[in-house]
Amino acid sequence: MDRLLVSRALPDSVMEALRARFDVTCRDTTQPMTLDECRAALADHDVILPTLGDAFQADAFEGTIRAKGLANFGVGYNHIDVEAARDAGLVVTNTPGAVTDATADIALTLMLMCARRAGEGERLVRAGDWQGWHPVQMLGMHVSGKVLGVIGMGRIGYAIARRCHAGFGMNVVFHNRSAKTVEGARQLGSVAEVCAAADVVVTAVPASPETHHIIDAAALAAMRPHAILVNIARGDVVDEAALIEALQSGGIAGAGLDVYEHEPHVPKALRAMENVVLLPHLGTAALEVREGMGRMAMENAVAIAEGRRPPNPV
Repeated sequence: MDRLLVSRALPDSVMEALRARFDVTCRDTTQPMTLDECRAALADHDVILPTLGDAFQADAFEGTIRAKGLANFGVGYNHIDVEAARDAGLVVTNTPGAVTDATADIALTLMLMCARRAGEGERLVRAGDWQGWHPVQMLGMHVSGKVLGVIGMGRIGYAIARRCHAGFGMNVVFHNRSAKTVEGARQLGSVAEVCAAADVVVTAVPASPETHHIIDAAALAAMRPHAILVNIARGDVVDEAALIEALQSGGIAGAGLDVYEHEPHVPKALRAMENVVLLPHLGTAALEVREGMGRMAMENAVAIAEGRRPPNPV
């Protein structure tokens, strides 16, 4: 029976299915794999099922390798040096599609929480400081009819745009590396143009060298003082230091973040600001979604083990 390492426990139904097909080893921690663990796994297992943060960078592939591939749990795979893995003879896969709607939903959660000051309001109530309703209490942004700017019009970007256009009557502008026709949306030539035009800017790009700090100081400077930024992509697509400066200086009105540049570290400056909504990477945190991701990762793992082309190579 092929040996499979699961870097962190998946939902019970997925683990049961994996154990029926593989000789499974599952780490008993929720922390990412270290370099030494990655090297040992590559030497001792036929397939590895890694996830966010596991240290499969170039130096992980320098030792003895038994593994045939990495069946990543998640659509993002910036923790894996794919080129180095391929050079070492490994196949790398991910789980697109399964995460689309759940991640788009979290984008809207953050957008509404930030625009309507929901996090701030809940903290007010929990602290026992609410003095009662009045006409100018905690006025926020009314999102209906506003302009949404999407950075990255892939599956998730499109799902966000569709929700906002159909549900809130928002006009949508977007930036994408390639030309794309999207009903109800208009493509602009640069990130800065989108930032300047939008009331809400949402990042929906994969993490790559090309998208690192795609929201930088210049992009933030192009945003208007009433605008908010939402990041549900990967933490390092936003220059976190520049974002803190923009928020502290009043350059933008607020931010909703589900991911962070040096996750799980969240800067004290962000945690101190009332106009920032902070979630602990909840993008796909629904049982049926994680089960779907697990089934997709398993299909990839089985194909890798059997020497077939997997359904979702990267």
